Amino acid sequence: MDTDRVWYASYGSNMYAGRLHHYLCGGRPPGGRRTYPGCRNSALPERSVPLMLPGGVYFALESPAWTGGMALYDPALPGSAAARAHLITAEQFADIAAQEMYRPPPAEFDLAAAVAAGRHQFGAGRYETLVCPGELDGFPIVTFTAPWQAADVEWRRPAPAYVAYLAGGLREAHGWPAERITAYLGDLPGIFGEWDPAELATLVAGVRSPGSP
Repeated sequence: MDTDRVWYASYGSNMYAGRLHHYLCGGRPPGGRRTYPGCRNSALPERSVPLMLPGGVYFALESPAWTGGMALYDPALPGSAAARAHLITAEQFADIAAQEMYRPPPAEFDLAAAVAAGRHQFGAGRYETLVCPGELDGFPIVTFTAPWQAADVEWRRPAPAYVAYLAGGLREAHGWPAERITAYLGDLPGIFGEWDPAELATLVAGVRSPGSP
């Protein structure tokens, strides 16, 4: 399997291409509180495709960039997690992962262990565990999450600006209508029971471009 390029499987705000742009090229996304240094190689993904990962997404901890809970992936949850896979270089993936880990690029990660075992933990923090759920067109699918499972932490309501980026990403990646996006997001731990369904539906329906939710 070719590991010079990888499919970065985003299940959070980076499903939206305009949001991913700030990880690649640097800058601060509208509504965010953090300025990103960007990658050494700022080239856009060669391809981006919709993807469903085994498992589920939940929200926990406190996002320094958005406030509120942050999206995390648990492969052990029942069901499927909507994602978007971006075909990028292994170096770009390492630099994106470093920014998520609050480590400054450049960064080097040996992806071989994650690809071979399906999972590799680089640290104890959130987004410091790499998961490889498979491959696509000869390239490994890789994402990052926390080392724990969803049941091990307290779920936390995500901020509206963050949810708007997820909604925009789902629309852009999967082409889902507002009703399906609302239903999907509304079932996720951290949103279910924390967001009023009508409030969520209104937010999703109002998202035209996540850059101006």
